[in-house]
Amino acid sequence: MAKKTKIKKTLVEQILTKAKIEHEGLIIEALKAGASSEFAGSKIYKTLALKGDKTGPLIGIIPLDQHLSEKKLAKASANKKVAMIPQKELEKTTGYVHGANNPVGIRQKHAFPIFIEQTALTEEKIIVSAGELGRSIAINPRDLADFVEASFADILAD
Repeated sequence: MAKKTKIKKTLVEQILTKAKIEHEGLIIEALKAGASSEFAGSKIYKTLALKGDKTGPLIGIIPLDQHLSEKKLAKASANKKVAMIPQKELEKTTGYVHGANNPVGIRQKHAFPIFIEQTALTEEKIIVSAGELGRSIAINPRDLADFVEASFADILAD
């Protein structure tokens, strides 16, 4: 009988385990073309890094298949305007490459304001990146928001 290979926890999973926050580690290729916005009954959310004219860097977390309203995020974050951080500056700003940005890891290193799309409140669990490409976590959105000091707001494009 083949041995089950144990997958090493990502740093994000280790942080959540140490903090006794319930989560489930997953392997999902969410960046692949045609990837579904749901996995095992939970919605996949993307973590976007932006820069506000007043606050500097900030984070928006929205469903994978939706678009962010920069105008709504600016209003929610007390900025006049916000813009996506260029990909070439992403790792320098957040510490993560495109596709691996995650609210837990970012909160550990930076005090950036974090905003989660309010529709996440209707979900039992959401899936966000676990800090490595192809790795994700399923977590209760309220538990995530409490841990990373995030606010829920209407930040989706109409």
